[in-house]
Amino acid sequence: MLHVSELVVYDGREEVARHERLIAKGGTRLELDHYLEALVRKPGALPGATALDQARSAGRFTPVHDAWWDAAVKAHGDRDGTRALIEVLLLGWNLPHEHLVTGLAAALRTGALTADAVALEARKAADTDTAPAEAPEPLAGSRTSIAPLPAAVRARLPPDKRPLPSVAHYDQLLRLRRDRPTP
Repeated sequence: MLHVSELVVYDGREEVARHERLIAKGGTRLELDHYLEALVRKPGALPGATALDQARSAGRFTPVHDAWWDAAVKAHGDRDGTRALIEVLLLGWNLPHEHLVTGLAAALRTGALTADAVALEARKAADTDTAPAEAPEPLAGSRTSIAPLPAAVRARLPPDKRPLPSVAHYDQLLRLRRDRPTP
């Protein structure tokens, strides 16, 4: 169905797509999401893709995306860094855009340049429904690239019932070594 401001595509009675209507005669718009599965196999096609340029123009591919992509390429190389970005973009099929951007920003701040880290941070943002500009800062002086769990998440974790670690076994080994006669 063609409406004043949008085009809605149905398969029978089920809506399968909804797009903003183009006003210009003969105009085309490519949706980057529609090409992601193919780009996973050919990540080298992404940097020059028209769909990427249009996503940037529409504000769907933000400067945060670019910064995370640049860092991923530096860390993993062109092909693997771009493939990681495509995996992040695929997360957008199941996560709201603003939470994905929040996840990208948080992962970038902590140096976590994998799609899994972005997914974790985006889901944390979705759980707490924070504004996209907010993201956890890494602990001062920490050498890890893992963001700490928010207090609200830690409060919901079940208690750890494991026994405290002990060094008694090592003490026993030291006593045995000390009591052993020297040659």
